[in-house]
Amino acid sequence: MDAPSTQAGDRLTGLDTSFLRLEDGRAHMHVASLTVFDGPPPPFGDLCDHIESRLDLVPRYRQRVAEVPAQQGRPVWVDDPHFNLRYHLRHTALPHPGGDAELRRLAGRVFALRLDRDRPLWEIWMVEGLKGGRWAMLSKTHHALVDGVSGVDITTILYDLDPDPPRPPAPTRRWEPQPMPTSAQLLARAVTDRLTQPRAIVDELVAFTHGPRERLGRLARRVRDMGGFALVGLNPVPLTPLNVEIGPHRRYAWVDADLAEFKQIKNHLGGTVNDVVLAAVSGALGRFLRRRGFDTEGVVLRAMVPVSVRAADEHGALGNKVAAMWAPLPVGVEDPVAQFAEVRGAMSHLKESGQAVGAQKLTDLLGFAPPTILSQAMRLAPHQRYCNVVVTNVPGPQFPLYVLGRRLRSLYPVVPVFDRLAVNIAVLSYDGRLGFGLLGDYDAMSDLDDLAGDLRGAIAALLSETTPTAPTRPRRFARTAGPA
Repeated sequence: MDAPSTQAGDRLTGLDTSFLRLEDGRAHMHVASLTVFDGPPPPFGDLCDHIESRLDLVPRYRQRVAEVPAQQGRPVWVDDPHFNLRYHLRHTALPHPGGDAELRRLAGRVFALRLDRDRPLWEIWMVEGLKGGRWAMLSKTHHALVDGVSGVDITTILYDLDPDPPRPPAPTRRWEPQPMPTSAQLLARAVTDRLTQPRAIVDELVAFTHGPRERLGRLARRVRDMGGFALVGLNPVPLTPLNVEIGPHRRYAWVDADLAEFKQIKNHLGGTVNDVVLAAVSGALGRFLRRRGFDTEGVVLRAMVPVSVRAADEHGALGNKVAAMWAPLPVGVEDPVAQFAEVRGAMSHLKESGQAVGAQKLTDLLGFAPPTILSQAMRLAPHQRYCNVVVTNVPGPQFPLYVLGRRLRSLYPVVPVFDRLAVNIAVLSYDGRLGFGLLGDYDAMSDLDDLAGDLRGAIAALLSETTPTAPTRPRRFARTAGPA
C-alpha cells in the first residue's frame, strides 16, 4: 500500500481543528482501540522494530501540531525534531489473575490520559499477563489526526495479512525531520492562506454562472439539507442520567457479538446491520435507564451517528472525512420488534432526507470560519443539548490480521466522551465479529458493566425473534439487574 500523502506544513482542516479545541481537562479527544491477540506475546523490542519498519507508511505519526501565534490561522502539521519511538510505545502487564476485569480497569486508566500536544498525537501500549497466555494492545490517536475509517486504514498498514509475511524492504534513507518553522513563518503563511482563501468562493460564483438553472437547483438542495440537519440539532434532547457533567477519569467495557447473527436479524426483520445495531443500543439504554429509576415512557433519545463521507480514492489519507446524522433511539418502546421497526423507519427517512449531506456542508463551512471564532464556538459546543449519546459503527477488515505472527482475535473501538455525554458507544466489525466499545465517565457511569449486560440482553432479545421455534413474542423486555 502506498504511503498517504502528508507533508510538513499541511494545515489542519476546520473539522480537525475543532477536535483540538473541544479538548480540555475533562474531555480527551482521542479515538482508541483495545486489541487482543493470541499468545505468546512477542518481545517488546521486536514490536518496536516492527512498528518502526512501517512508519514511512504513516508519516503523520512523526509529526506534531504547531499552533499559529494568536490563533490567526488553523494549526499545521510539522515534523517533530525530537521524535522518539520509545516514547509512543509503552510496555506494561496486568496484575494477577489477568482477567477481563483487570484489563477493563487498565483500559479505562489509559484512555483517561491526555495525549501530549508537544509530540505526535498517538500512543500504543503493549499489555502482557492476560489470562490464557494472550496479550493486548491499547492504541490511542487524537481525533484531529484520524477518523474511524482512516483509522482502519492505518490498522491494515501496521498489521499483516499473513502470519509469516515477507520482511519489508529496508528504508532507502534514514528519516530526517524538516526544520521547525518559526512563529513568524507560521504567522506569515497563515495570513497568506487567509488572503487567498476567498478565491475558492469566487471560483464557485464563476462556476455558478455556467448552467444557472442546474446550479440553482443544486444550491437549493444544499440549503434544504443543511437546514434540516441544523434544525434537528437545535431542538433540545431529553435530560437523562446519561447527560451530566463529567470528570477526567474513565471506565471501559466491551461486548463481543457475532456479525452473522446481526445479518440474521436484519434478514428476518428487514433493514440493515446498522439498524440492528441502533435497535440493540436503544433496547440496552432503555433497560439501563429504567433500572436507574428513569421513566422512559414515550421517551426518544437522540444519537449522533457519524457517517463516513470519504471517497473510495481517499482511503489511506489521514484527517477527518466524516459527517453526522441525528438518529432517534426509542428507548420507551420495550417490545424488541416494535423498537426495531421504529429505528428502521426513522433511519430510512434520514437517508432520504439528505441530512448527512447537510452535515457535511455545514462541516465544510468550518474551513472558512476565522480561527478565533472557531475556537470559541468549539468550546461552547459541548454545553449544548444536541444529543444524548454518540453511536458510531465503522466497517473493519473481514479477514484475519496479524502482528509478528500473532493473530488478532478481538478488536474493540473507543469514541471519546465529553461534557453532557457521560457514555458513548463505538462499534467496529472485524473478521466476522462485532466489537462494541463502551467508554463512560468514571463517576457518572459507575454501573457501566451493567449497561454492557443490557446490551447483551438486547441483542439476545432481537435474535430470539428470528428462531422458528421461538415462543410467542413477549410484549416487554425482561429487566435484568446486571450484565449477562
